[in-house]
Amino acid sequence: MSVRTYQLSQVKVDDLSLLGYSVAGEESVIIAPELDCVFDIGKCPREALRINHVLLTHGHMDHAAGIVYYFSQRDFQGIANGVALVPADLVKPLDALMTAWGRVEGHVPPYRLVGMKHGDDYEVRRGLVVRAFATRHIPGSLGFCIIDVRNKLKAEFDGLTGPQIVELKKKGVEITNRVEYPLVAYLGDTMAANYAELPYVANAKALLIECTFFDPDHVKRARLGKHIHVQDLAGVLEGMNNQHIFICHVTRRTNMAQARKILRKALPKETLDRISFLMSRKYIEEE
Repeated sequence: MSVRTYQLSQVKVDDLSLLGYSVAGEESVIIAPELDCVFDIGKCPREALRINHVLLTHGHMDHAAGIVYYFSQRDFQGIANGVALVPADLVKPLDALMTAWGRVEGHVPPYRLVGMKHGDDYEVRRGLVVRAFATRHIPGSLGFCIIDVRNKLKAEFDGLTGPQIVELKKKGVEITNRVEYPLVAYLGDTMAANYAELPYVANAKALLIECTFFDPDHVKRARLGKHIHVQDLAGVLEGMNNQHIFICHVTRRTNMAQARKILRKALPKETLDRISFLMSRKYIEEE
């Protein structure tokens, strides 16, 4: 019997890495190690355990199954300060889940859940925030964008000396503007929507977008499950300025060679040039 080994895809976006596994109905987990965040937790692969921030989009098993294991294993390995940012309406159910498993295991591990709603920010570290935004999947589902935040000197103060700037600060003058540089946006599971109206999503350097269905006969299935079908993709990507777009959450029954052919017919070349499939073989290292 041939057994396929479990491997994460690995992609580079300038100086950032994205490691992930995303197959519809099976598992979704995408790790951004330099940003200390993991989008969804899937079954919690070992590579996710030392990441301190879990960004959970919704409670479906293929996205959330590993949450208890994440906190339990971190406790076992002596790794402190893990936190899961979750849709606000999942805080109480996840509390109950942690308690229930504690009765099974005989111990409730330390854990921290932060309820998030559309537009909420959470500071990962100084100068780096996670912003939640509503998605169109199930009630309360969220997407997340990781944003580099900097304070830049206002144009009118260009050319001032250090002592002059210090003097302005002493007088209480606001000398800087907050500038945001969106790095990675993750839609999680969603049906078609106008995410380009959110500047931090439209201008993120990398966009992780689901496109679950490619078969022409699966449009109804996409609608019922509130997922994106390839025929929706051009509309969803209109107005998006992302340098890199990674398609996630494709069904295992999809023939990838056929999917690429369909994609070439569905999208203009300038969009195609920015798109890759996260689970492409070229992103999986050979052992």
